[in-house]
Amino acid sequence: MSNYHLIVYGATSFVGQLLTRYLFERHGAQGDFRWAIAGRSQSKLATLRSSLGSAAQSLPIVLADAADETALMAMCQQTNVVVSTVGPYALYGSPLVKVCAHSGTDYCDLTGEPQWIAKMIDAHQSAAQASGARIVHCCGFDSVPSDMGTYYLQQQAQQQFGQPCSRVKLRVKAIRGGISGGTVASIMELVKEAAADPALRKLMANPFALCPTSQGKPKQPNVQFAQYDADAQAWSAPFIMAGINTKVVHRSNAVSGNAYGTDFVYDEAMLTGRGVIGGLVAAGAAVGIAGFVGAAALSPTRNILERFIVPKAGEGPTPEQQRNGFYDIRLIGLTSAGQKLTVKVTGDRDPGYGSTAKILGEAAVCLALDIAKTDKAGGFWTPSTVFGEQLIHRLTQYAGLTFSQVN
Repeated sequence: MSNYHLIVYGATSFVGQLLTRYLFERHGAQGDFRWAIAGRSQSKLATLRSSLGSAAQSLPIVLADAADETALMAMCQQTNVVVSTVGPYALYGSPLVKVCAHSGTDYCDLTGEPQWIAKMIDAHQSAAQASGARIVHCCGFDSVPSDMGTYYLQQQAQQQFGQPCSRVKLRVKAIRGGISGGTVASIMELVKEAAADPALRKLMANPFALCPTSQGKPKQPNVQFAQYDADAQAWSAPFIMAGINTKVVHRSNAVSGNAYGTDFVYDEAMLTGRGVIGGLVAAGAAVGIAGFVGAAALSPTRNILERFIVPKAGEGPTPEQQRNGFYDIRLIGLTSAGQKLTVKVTGDRDPGYGSTAKILGEAAVCLALDIAKTDKAGGFWTPSTVFGEQLIHRLTQYAGLTFSQVN
């Protein structure tokens, strides 16, 4: 038996600290659920543990540098699951995925970097299948509400209509939250790589980039500017997380044997309201996103953004901002016969941090306690294909999310 059910790797990062506090509040330091915090700095880990209070002093600390595969292997041999918050993952996350895939240790993270996920699948899928390691990326706000929301909608469609919805639209109705330096660093790294690599730009534009094949797949819509959505009866604008979320949802369909159909069409956008004002807000949002991406792609303006505008590494929304954040997401599904179904996914904290820490915590614990090796084989999974109903139960019971049908 392993020493631990779970090790939090990168526990002193911004999200790692939130995740550690959440797991401590949920499970204590060392009860029936055995877990530890890990990273490269003993002093920083000890400071984090002390910040949790005297009851946390029995929480074990494990030391391992992100670039030291020998140390990472020693860490993995002590646990059933590793949850990693070490980003940007394209810069710091690859050795741990490699070690987990070869050692049979289950792994999850909150990456939103599709170019890195594609590299990890190509490099380590065979090893993970052979060792039994279940590798699950994107277990935060990107892409659990999208992926689990689509899964929930399709479950409802099968029950009510006897068939899945061949067309699903995710629309962000309302959202409030901040952004951290770690997330900004990941976005900047992705834009920087894409600016220098035409193949990466092609991958980013392909919604099937994480699927085994895109041959024979239907053309997918992509909201790139202000667009009126008749189904939602509101104006829509681009949603910055759509680039990763759509790829994860399509991979879920592929991994599940086209459970949503071979003609499945999916896209994401933000709703900005009705009438002239809604249209103007949508246009402004589209221009703003395009301007930020354009500035991040050029070295001089990227340096200005990093020095004077965006948050630095380790910075992020305050506890009050996290508590006051929320999101309300609608998924509109249509069957090939024209039947319509709408579901709602909500979260009670800011999406990127307060809610993500809870989502990631429940996903990691779900992988450790609920999904036996005999239930799911080794390989690269998505949240919905490995967790299914077990994660929805955990998210609604403990993490402040709701999944419900609107009509």
